[in-house]
Amino acid sequence: MSATDYRFRPADALIGLQFLMVAFGALVLVPLLTGLNPNVALFTAGAGTLLFQLITRRAVPPIFLASSFAFIAPISHGVATWGIPGTLSGLIAAGLLYVVLSLAIKRFGTRILHRYLPPIVVGPVIMSIGLMLAPVAANMAMGRTSDGATQLVPATPSLWLAGISLTVTILMTLLARGLWKLLAILSGIAAGYATALVLGHVSFEAVGSAPWLAVPDFVWPQFNAEAILFILPIALAPAVEHIGDMLTISRVTGTDYLEKPGLHRTLLGDGLATMLAGCFGGPPNTTYSEVTGAVTVTRAFNPAIMTWAALFAVALAFCGKLGGLLATVPVPVMGGILLLLFGTIAAIGMQTLIHAKVDLSQPRNLIVVALILVFAIGGMTLNLGGVSFSGIGLGALTGILLNLVLPEPKGSIL
Repeated sequence: MSATDYRFRPADALIGLQFLMVAFGALVLVPLLTGLNPNVALFTAGAGTLLFQLITRRAVPPIFLASSFAFIAPISHGVATWGIPGTLSGLIAAGLLYVVLSLAIKRFGTRILHRYLPPIVVGPVIMSIGLMLAPVAANMAMGRTSDGATQLVPATPSLWLAGISLTVTILMTLLARGLWKLLAILSGIAAGYATALVLGHVSFEAVGSAPWLAVPDFVWPQFNAEAILFILPIALAPAVEHIGDMLTISRVTGTDYLEKPGLHRTLLGDGLATMLAGCFGGPPNTTYSEVTGAVTVTRAFNPAIMTWAALFAVALAFCGKLGGLLATVPVPVMGGILLLLFGTIAAIGMQTLIHAKVDLSQPRNLIVVALILVFAIGGMTLNLGGVSFSGIGLGALTGILLNLVLPEPKGSIL
């Protein structure tokens, strides 16, 4: 089927369901880890994908929208600090930033991204996301809450569950082929879950009490300036990921989607879909690398396929039993997956620097990278006009400013 075949075929429903299954593990992982509702996440992912197709006029092959792992840390911190309604205002602001970026790209072209978001800034920001999350993964793998304050599952069985989940995920990643390779995370969770069942660490009480049909537990946003300023810079990393996905899908299909419908329009679709998700209590919507990889493998380019996937996601959102079942996954099983996942995020940030051939022997480059990492991870806090900047937001802001004001490299300190 060609990339320009837009006919809506009922037979595409099966392929659409397959794509949803590819995205499913990571899709529900973000809400499970951050305290948001998985059923709401399914609804907003499906609705956001349909909105993206409307904005891009269905001119892009199968693109499914769901939350980037880059948002796990800020959402977790936001929910614990300002509650879900306050955090949602920050997520809506992140979507608004996408809209602003899309308008800027339409006006000035992609060079504005190279000016303000070069690899020397984006790379260490992505690294800091993974490194900040490392303690969360370790605590969960040991059967504790994300902050390590409470032991939910005894330490010894927790390490077994985490180890099995991690091992299966690694083996699937290295040895599996085709679509099975894309289901590595889901396979790891399934293996850990099965082991937890055998060891008696799974309770189905939540499933029994949940109705088959239920309206998702929507949450409405509440304005919170601190949450907005904290989360806003995080959108920079998924914005760069979006560009990478568009470049990848363009190479696979042989069609330049950065020109038509245009990067500004695809980024606008992401932004509006993220704002829509924030209005209902879901995580931000961004183009999903897992599904992009599946498209590359299957070469199924008909946009109608992802329309089916989106409709399935919306329908599943109203299944109360599904939400109850997802809640039964033991913490150590997720922790085992996150040990690899969060380390991978840090490694991707490093790869960004390597791919761009950033020379860290140059004092200017070394200073930018070093201060981004320390400010983001070290707990630095800066109060300006009664507003507190800290964490990844402070690191990203520091990197952008330093990259603009520091002189270009002239010498080496090594």
